[in-house]
Amino acid sequence: MAVHLKTLITAVGPEVAELAEGGVLILFADGAPPELAEVSVLHKSEVGPSDEAPAVGAAISIGALSGEITALGNSAWSKVVEIGHVVINFNGSDAAERPGEICASALDSEALVAALKPGTTITIGS
Repeated sequence: MAVHLKTLITAVGPEVAELAEGGVLILFADGAPPELAEVSVLHKSEVGPSDEAPAVGAAISIGALSGEITALGNSAWSKVVEIGHVVINFNGSDAAERPGEICASALDSEALVAALKPGTTITIGS
């Protein structure tokens, strides 16, 4: 499997921890409007995003944490490509409830919150 996205966390909004405790992570590329930055992990891409979306089963890692994609909404990857934005729901669902959502295997919420800090790398694919 190829790396579809490798990105570096540059900032973490003040409301991110609360969302992450519920298993939800919102990514936005650097430069997001302030109202979106409050709830988002801002990032700067190092590799990708690839034109081709990752498949179900692709690895997703945040620092030392790792899981796998369990479902992709039909517009989720196009938003990553266009504006660096996606909602990742670590709920293990095999069907995305929203078109812009990626579902992934459940992760320990405390470990997820702890991993979300500037300088941490997020990788989708292997």
